[in-house]
Amino acid sequence: MVLIYIPILLVSLASLWLWGSKKKSKEIATRSKRITNFGSLLKLGPNPHRDLHKLSQKYGPIMHLRLGLVPIIVVSSPQAAELFLKTHDLVFASRPPIEAAKNHRLGSEELEFCHAKINSFKTMREQELDLLIKFLREKTNDRTKVDLSTKVSTLTADMSCRMVLGKKYTDDDLDEKGFKAVMLETMHLSATPNIEKSLMIFFDKIIDEHIQSDNKDDKTKDFVDVMLGFVGTEESEYRIERNDIKAIMLDMLGGSMDTSATAIEWAISELLKNPRVMKNVQKELETVVGMKRKVEESDLDKLKYLEMVIKESLRLHPVAPLLIPYQSLEDCMVEDLFIPKKSRVIVNAWSIMRDPNAWTDPEKFWPERFEGNNIDVKGRDFQLIPFGSGRRGCPGLQLGLTVIRLVVAQLVHCFDWKLPNHMLPSDLDMTEDFGLTMPRANNLIAIPAYRLCRDNN
Repeated sequence: MVLIYIPILLVSLASLWLWGSKKKSKEIATRSKRITNFGSLLKLGPNPHRDLHKLSQKYGPIMHLRLGLVPIIVVSSPQAAELFLKTHDLVFASRPPIEAAKNHRLGSEELEFCHAKINSFKTMREQELDLLIKFLREKTNDRTKVDLSTKVSTLTADMSCRMVLGKKYTDDDLDEKGFKAVMLETMHLSATPNIEKSLMIFFDKIIDEHIQSDNKDDKTKDFVDVMLGFVGTEESEYRIERNDIKAIMLDMLGGSMDTSATAIEWAISELLKNPRVMKNVQKELETVVGMKRKVEESDLDKLKYLEMVIKESLRLHPVAPLLIPYQSLEDCMVEDLFIPKKSRVIVNAWSIMRDPNAWTDPEKFWPERFEGNNIDVKGRDFQLIPFGSGRRGCPGLQLGLTVIRLVVAQLVHCFDWKLPNHMLPSDLDMTEDFGLTMPRANNLIAIPAYRLCRDNN
């Protein structure tokens, strides 16, 4: 799961108040000339991360915007991000007062995405990915076009359901709109009360099923099992009630159904657009894995070039271009900049990871830039923060990386891919669509050709 609580960002941006708090604006502006008070959102279009990036190039890496009832600080450089997320991380370790933020803390501290828990779902991931590979292999006989975006989205949704709820649910299981459609609509903050009610009733049914089964068949515990284990105990500082469990279920499902899928489709898109890089990845897979079997999770740590490809794809196409807002717990001086208590800080990760002072030729997809250095995506290196950083970094980082690397590796190892209608790689449309995540604006369509030894199962 990647960046589980992205909806917090959209709730913050949805509460825009263009004229802002004049008193606070004046206070910030007079205490520091280096913070720009940009008082209008009229210039912000459908891709605010790009518009904020352009503004930062004119006004600097730390800007003050009047976007709501409280001051908003936008951070757009690695150095500025380090000040807020490391040097003063205790001050900015809070989130805006939204219910989902409370669930995020509970999820990260009590439902730890530890190595053992990630490994416990290894067999499930293999099973679901095998189903996709089988489907794609059947399509190779007649060279059928495949909607990879849809197939990968279904794959990650099924993985999420099995991990969180214990089993997959089909579109017939919830509402006439279908399970996945209701989930996505709810997470886009546009669901009607009837849909939300249907979803909560559905979650109640799932919780009741877990209570009745009581894990008697010794199956791997899903996250509902884990949460139910805290009900009525004194092990945790949090008192977990049924409504808390349902809220966390919604957050975990909504945050994991699209995030990994988005990262995977961008990585495959870049490989299709850059045949040289695709060949290098396949060559590494041939050397490490061979042509007689599929990729296993134990292979991933040996696939160093693939790791660079994933880093580069996440740099250019972060799942959440604007990180979830932070909130200052108290008045704070960040170097010579005065930040009032309860200011909201938005980190423009998209802008940071295209900073020409941090990256050579930043718009170019070039995985080799990571060769010979230890820059990683875990939040230590502030020029590369697709998962955030500090105390509020993504708790599902390792699980998300495992899914992304495994799926991308399997798809390019098992198949050669061609674009339809004799399209040239350079003609592949890479337009993005800003929302809860930042997926492709148009689904990725490609034609697979099975490339492993034919006796491979």
